[in-house]
Amino acid sequence: MGLNDPQWGRKKGNSGPPDLDELWRNVNKKLNSLLKRKSGGGGGEGSDGGEKPTGGKPLHFRGGIGLIAGVLLLMWVSSGFYIVNEGQRGVVLRFGKYVETTQAGLRWHMPYPVEVVESVNVSQVRTVEIGYRNNVRSKVLKESLMLTDDENIIDIQFAVQYILKNPEEFLFNNREPESAVMQAAETAIREVIGKSKMDFVLYEGREQVAAQTTVLMQEILDRYKIGVAISKVTMQNAQPPEQVQAAFDDAVKAGQDRERQKNEGQAYANDVIPKARGNAARLMEEAEGYKQRVIVSSEGDASRFKQILVEYNKAPGVTRDRLYLDMMQQVLSSSTKILVDQKSGNNLLYLPLDKLIQTSGPSPTPAPITETPPSVAQETGLDAGARTREAFRGRERESR
Repeated sequence: MGLNDPQWGRKKGNSGPPDLDELWRNVNKKLNSLLKRKSGGGGGEGSDGGEKPTGGKPLHFRGGIGLIAGVLLLMWVSSGFYIVNEGQRGVVLRFGKYVETTQAGLRWHMPYPVEVVESVNVSQVRTVEIGYRNNVRSKVLKESLMLTDDENIIDIQFAVQYILKNPEEFLFNNREPESAVMQAAETAIREVIGKSKMDFVLYEGREQVAAQTTVLMQEILDRYKIGVAISKVTMQNAQPPEQVQAAFDDAVKAGQDRERQKNEGQAYANDVIPKARGNAARLMEEAEGYKQRVIVSSEGDASRFKQILVEYNKAPGVTRDRLYLDMMQQVLSSSTKILVDQKSGNNLLYLPLDKLIQTSGPSPTPAPITETPPSVAQETGLDAGARTREAFRGRERESR
């Protein structure tokens, strides 16, 4: 009778419960037939068709129990094989105590309940969120509001990504390692923000704040021996609280206007100062040129006077007459009125040449009046002063 027979466990003509002894004998027969064991032995065959030893129990009954026990032992031993996937580590525990950490591949351990294995994914990038949950708009104000060094409050949301570097520390050194990572991240960011200015955190210092937070957070986690390596800290959002956002925008606009006016003033200064410096340099150069010209002219006059003095000492009369004639020629060449002194009398003859020229000839076309440059006028004045001094000197010589 097979196990799949609908009349299995029932005797013919009897609808009662199955006979357990008969059922057990049938199972033993099936097992013996599979293992090709013979049922014959040294004793006689009993009423049940089995072989009885001196103890009264069939030999095949005890052999079936041993076979079942061997199969169960084999199954129990084979249950100790396990596979560790790539990127994971197997943590072996013996009666709840850590034994070893196995690498990826096919491994074996003493089966349950002696040893158990926990697989830990060390390549997975885990993330904790500070100041928000799943979305930046879903803020957690208790975590996001922080105080800066200049006593301002800012609202910050950031995320921390980390991986496991020591599975046994992550499993056994802390009861809630993920919560410990979150608390360490919040502690580190609050310390960094508390030592920074508000404008630095909001604008140019975001990357530096993230870098400092990463270093400080890693130091805290290493001190706690959580077995975690921080891979990246990302600043999701940093802004003033919503209650003061409008006032902060006005302050930012005022600061921008101040910077714009400073830039405009600096541009005007950059335009005016070089021009002023150029004018000052030009005046200095002109003054230096005038100084050199006066010095050279004075030295020339002194040299000429010394030369004339030498000639005067040689022939005083001739030199005096020559100087007088040169002076008169220089004076009269630029004059339109002539006074003639007659040696025989005390009368002076006045010749108004300009009037005579006007009456004798047609009226000349008046020349256009041109403006004399200041430098030319200055030189003319100097020449006139020099001629006047020469005239006085000539008169003094004549009086002597």
